[in-house]
Amino acid sequence: MKKIFFSALIAFLFVFNAQAQETSSSSQDYSKWQARFRVITVIPSPGDNIDGADVDISTSVVPELDFTYFFTKNIAAELILGTTKHNVDVEDVDLGHVWLLPPTLNLQYHFYAGDFKPYVGAGVNYTIFYGVDEGDVADMDYENSFGFSFQAGVDYNLNDKWFLNLDLKQLLLSTDVDVNTGAAVLPVEVDINPFIVGVGVGRKF
Repeated sequence: MKKIFFSALIAFLFVFNAQAQETSSSSQDYSKWQARFRVITVIPSPGDNIDGADVDISTSVVPELDFTYFFTKNIAAELILGTTKHNVDVEDVDLGHVWLLPPTLNLQYHFYAGDFKPYVGAGVNYTIFYGVDEGDVADMDYENSFGFSFQAGVDYNLNDKWFLNLDLKQLLLSTDVDVNTGAAVLPVEVDINPFIVGVGVGRKF
């Protein structure tokens, strides 16, 4: 599903690229700052992490806030702020839940095509793990970690100040986890790699 979303959005970028370049060169008027409020769905893709066992990390739906600063009409930097809670299971073992705080900074390139403003971006995130519940084991210790972010999206202008937003992100993220079973401590590298779909509203300043 995420491949379909990204393919459709990239196709959209190419279709409007010629018009975007013409519009961009015809005017240098733009807002330096904008902010968005989104509702996002965070879909982890953990895969096999523990001796071939399937790790299940739950999907989460949460609010998100971001701020974007434009260096030029086309080039901008976006800081994304949000936090999510995920339940973790391995086979029939409940590993409780953990909260993730992954502030993400992306460098973006924006196109212009009438009221549509598609963009692509890439950057880094630093994920902080907190609020751990151990579930059926004695203890769970998650290590904070850096990851990479890839992004594509589109804004649609409602007027000079307000706009709607669709945003897709893929975070390449893993963490080292010490699982204390009570009998031994098992070090495990857990892939999270969440795909994030967001819709929301924004304002230019």
